[in-house]
Amino acid sequence: MAQPIYNRILLKLSGESLMGNKEFGIDHTIMRHYAEEIKSARDLGVQIALVIGGGNIYRGVADSSDGIDKVTGDHMGMLATVINSLALQNTFEKYGVYTRLLSAIKMEQICEPFIRRRAIRHLEKGRTVIFGAGTGNPYFTTDTAAALRAIEIEADVIIKGTRVDGVYDADPEKFPDAFRFQEISYYDVIKKDLRIMDMTAITLCRENNLPIIVYNMTKKGNLKRLLLGEGIGTKVYDLQVKPLQEKIPQ
Repeated sequence: MAQPIYNRILLKLSGESLMGNKEFGIDHTIMRHYAEEIKSARDLGVQIALVIGGGNIYRGVADSSDGIDKVTGDHMGMLATVINSLALQNTFEKYGVYTRLLSAIKMEQICEPFIRRRAIRHLEKGRTVIFGAGTGNPYFTTDTAAALRAIEIEADVIIKGTRVDGVYDADPEKFPDAFRFQEISYYDVIKKDLRIMDMTAITLCRENNLPIIVYNMTKKGNLKRLLLGEGIGTKVYDLQVKPLQEKIPQ
């Protein structure tokens, strides 16, 4: 049986991805799809941590017409991530994926507080760990939370699930001729302003030599294929001696 190339991963998903075709909220078809993908990865023996955004419920002050300040809006966004995390936990466990939800904001009645050693111990016991409430601080996105938690638990890689199959030089949903990179450096992601994650998250990954893989999470079986080493998605890491992949002249 083929062996996975990563032992411990952190999977980053956007809150918007949970909407499916809805205008807001949670599409349970998407939830079931994610549960099946996670279970297939768990069956390989991979330790999985997960960070989910809250954009399907609340996106901070951009959603508010009531004059809510930035800090309060960010706190509301953190609570939205906990709602999504609880929904994922419930769905995962229906599929036999035992899960622990750890929150950066204490709310012991519904989830555990984030403690680094506890999180690592859960992973070692084969439990999928969901990190809720971002970093627990305003002005930081769930991208940054994902990078921070991945570093803290000593993950081998951050895997970011999106609707497209990698990093492009333009939005492939708007520009059909956009070029997809097979691999790219942190430096070029920043230089080209590709916005796969926010600047703070990219910098954290770069400083700690933590690779990022961007891939299409919507296709069934993609996560398992990625973990088994198939050339899926785009890898972002410190290329150093490797030149940036450029467009091939037609």
